[in-house]
Amino acid sequence: MNVIETKNLTKSYSDFTAVSGVNLHIPKGTVYGFLGPNGAGKSTTMKMFLGLTRPTGGFFTIDGKKYPEDRVEILREVGSFIEASAFYGNLSGEENLEIIRRILGLPKSSVAEALETVGLTQFKKRPARKYSLGMKQRLGLAGALMGKPPILFLDEPTNGLDPVGIHEIRTLIRSLPEKYDCTILVSSHLLSEVELMADMVGILNHGHLLFEGTLEELRGEAAAQGYATDNLEEIFLAMIENDNGKRGARR
Repeated sequence: MNVIETKNLTKSYSDFTAVSGVNLHIPKGTVYGFLGPNGAGKSTTMKMFLGLTRPTGGFFTIDGKKYPEDRVEILREVGSFIEASAFYGNLSGEENLEIIRRILGLPKSSVAEALETVGLTQFKKRPARKYSLGMKQRLGLAGALMGKPPILFLDEPTNGLDPVGIHEIRTLIRSLPEKYDCTILVSSHLLSEVELMADMVGILNHGHLLFEGTLEELRGEAAAQGYATDNLEEIFLAMIENDNGKRGARR
């Protein structure tokens, strides 16, 4: 069963098309790695899912609910970590999450559960401005996890972290589908991390979906096209370069 599906999803801004006829199929309970260079359309797609920008063509469904008719119902099922999280620096991590809890109308236990899940319980009283970058990323994830949503959108959750922080966040994300029975769409530039984290990947370039499937299927397609298949980064770069070459030839 696919929790998220798009049909010819498109977003254009006057003469620029950020997302072009994309058809995604994201199965329930998977970690889906959303890959692409800067400007490929990953963040724009996530923003459409969250109702932050409207599609100019096509449509999408999330858990069987169609946008825009069911926008409010969709948002109730989604947790998100999009770009850098904004917190009140003078408030503690616990107090920042308490604000989210009240807005969402969740039980008081939700804050403690979210802090425990991301490993911030012992730092809950510390002002957010004194958090390291890794701790801020964890706090952002805690905010996304409030209420245990069945669907999570995570945009570059390991951005700017050192190797230890990256490992910790990756391990946490990998544990969530089993722990919370959730489905995760995660975008990242760190392809080696996605390779260790994701069950499936979708590769975008210039708003077009070049590939969607399991990592095994990706390696099979890469081998059929004569690409090196040693690691995801090599496959990704070869696909992007090939697609860019075709676009240059068409111009």
